[in-house]
Amino acid sequence: MLFTTLVLSVIFLLPAWGQPYESANTDAPSPKLVKYRFDFSGKKPQDGVLVVTSSTIYGKNSTFGYDLNTVQKDGKPFFFSVDVPEGNYLMRVVLGNDQAESSTTVKAESRRLMLMNVKNKSGEYSEHLFTVNIRNTKISETESVRINQREIGKLIWDNKLTLEFNGINPSVSEIEIVQNNDLPVIFLAGDSTMVDEGNEPWCGWGQAFTGFFSPEIVVANHAESGLSADSFVAQKRLNKIFTQMKTGDYLFIQFGHNDQKQQGAGKGPYASYKTNLKYLVDKTREKGGIPVLVTSMHRRRFDNNGKVINTHGEHPDAVRQLAEEEKVSLIDLHKMSETLYEAMGVENSKRAFVHYPKGTFPGQNTDLADNTHFNFYGGYQIAKCVLKGIVDGNIPLEKYILPQYRNFDPAHPDDVNAFHYPLTPIFAIEKPEGN
Repeated sequence: MLFTTLVLSVIFLLPAWGQPYESANTDAPSPKLVKYRFDFSGKKPQDGVLVVTSSTIYGKNSTFGYDLNTVQKDGKPFFFSVDVPEGNYLMRVVLGNDQAESSTTVKAESRRLMLMNVKNKSGEYSEHLFTVNIRNTKISETESVRINQREIGKLIWDNKLTLEFNGINPSVSEIEIVQNNDLPVIFLAGDSTMVDEGNEPWCGWGQAFTGFFSPEIVVANHAESGLSADSFVAQKRLNKIFTQMKTGDYLFIQFGHNDQKQQGAGKGPYASYKTNLKYLVDKTREKGGIPVLVTSMHRRRFDNNGKVINTHGEHPDAVRQLAEEEKVSLIDLHKMSETLYEAMGVENSKRAFVHYPKGTFPGQNTDLADNTHFNFYGGYQIAKCVLKGIVDGNIPLEKYILPQYRNFDPAHPDDVNAFHYPLTPIFAIEKPEGN
């Protein structure tokens, strides 16, 4: 088996099999952390390794196994789930099979990108590491996050880890899972442009963001559709983040799309909006975390000369002002997305958003034309803009970005015609909240 340089550099994160794993986190010690190893090859496994066959069905006859009425068969996408407690998990997957070539994309939970288009020849296997955050709604014995109806069907807010294997003849031979709650975390707080969307063809940039980092850090996306800075707090999502946040963890804060709709006395970019963002900044610092402010990206709207029109008013300036006053790192998505959209052009930029003629997806009886919400290609480009903001802002997180993603230029987006992303076989025509 071939081991990549990346695997060799971080393999120390995985304790020797059969050895107990002890957390170094003295703030919240875990006497018994989860560790599993699964074999899908059909060969005789090692002692302590759990065998997964086509009859190992999650929730029916096992606490692990194939999920969502799928199995690894006939080159189709499939899902694998296992019951685990809330926490962060270092994953090792071995991709490939003995019978045919494969190209495998791995997503976790609600379509968070982990690996994309990993190609293996017949009989060739490759080993990969990544990290996954798992959470539930519990804050304390008497308090929980107030999730909305749309979140109930997502593969989040539960006590199970779900992996999707997709692509051309997707193949997995082995999965190893080790809980590691000492990993540094990037928490995300935001709206539908950042959220982990459960259904195709929608995508928030947060669910593409996970695919650009080494396994030495984990991304925990708490963004949700329709939220503003104040409703994020009111629904106790910040409180939930604080149950997991350690000193030195990061909180990326991006609101504005819904905040700008708030009307009345005391509302506005330099009033309630700025005050609410400052609250998030202050509370994060009190917890020992590091806040990062992110301006909202533009909506797709152009003038007659092909220049992007600002639909956010003074809200982006209020974020810039707060970042300067409070000495907070700033990622200016508003500015970078203008460059990105204009580089794509008026018509071609539609291919980054949810613009699809009727009949493209099952049950789609009307055209989709959404100029706020991205498809995966668009979310992927915006996530790369965030990476550029980390690099340009000299934010220490840069060291965790995989080398091939550190030099993105919004003026030169990825060629959409060469971009291949296998769609998750779960669709919804209903738009996310917020527009």
